[in-house]
Amino acid sequence: MVTSTGNSSLLRIGLVQMKCEKAATTANLERISHYLAEAKDRNVNIVGFPEMSITGYADPTRYPQAIVRLDSPEVNQFVELTKGNPATVLAGVIEENPAGKPFITQIVARDGKMLGFYRKINVKGDEEPWFSPGDTTPIFKHGSLPFGLAICADIGKEAVFTACARQGARIVFELAAPGLYGEQATRNWQSGFNWWKGECQKYLSDYAAKYKYWIAVATQAGRTIDEDFPGGGYVFAPDGPCLYATPDGSPGAVYLLLDLNHYTVTEIPPDSVQG
Repeated sequence: MVTSTGNSSLLRIGLVQMKCEKAATTANLERISHYLAEAKDRNVNIVGFPEMSITGYADPTRYPQAIVRLDSPEVNQFVELTKGNPATVLAGVIEENPAGKPFITQIVARDGKMLGFYRKINVKGDEEPWFSPGDTTPIFKHGSLPFGLAICADIGKEAVFTACARQGARIVFELAAPGLYGEQATRNWQSGFNWWKGECQKYLSDYAAKYKYWIAVATQAGRTIDEDFPGGGYVFAPDGPCLYATPDGSPGAVYLLLDLNHYTVTEIPPDSVQG
């Protein structure tokens, strides 16, 4: 966890509110590449992309072309995009499962190498007919910093956050794509944004305070071919409060400097290019 200041208590993160069209892996990877270039310019340590950011959030029975293997060309292209970038990058796919329904998987990569992956554990409701749950909660590291992952509906399964705490995580990234209910033609974007913000506040503030670690959120944003997503980027401190929230759900990215010891969050400005 080394920053340009040399202060090991400082962590630079990127949270991407990204529009991710269903099964449009080429377009999604182009967007990811754009944000990775921004993050590199700001010397970011960890970049969080939303759930299924590479493949789009899709019903795999309707979009079988969105299902990829971890050694697929699409995943290999994503991993290659991280080459030469010092950031640890988190991005999501619908992962092929030879033994049954696909997994919802978040890949961890850095400098052209896949470091690991996490498969969403809390598969329920509309997702149950489509996906298989994972069964392990791994911890990853950026330098000496241990961090955990949670994916969307994991927010309601405290056991995921407990497991991260038990393994020493100092920050957990909640990476989400909560589809909004209702007709697209009459969508109330503000109410959808407020709903997801409220869910994050309800659960993550309590988890952060209980387990004494940071939690950061990155959410799919905008309209896809048949579904809308609310966006939302949030940071919760280890004593519970939300120290940063995006003002709305517009697609884009925020780059933030976290002081892990003193519980402060500041935005990294666009012209903050690091050598």
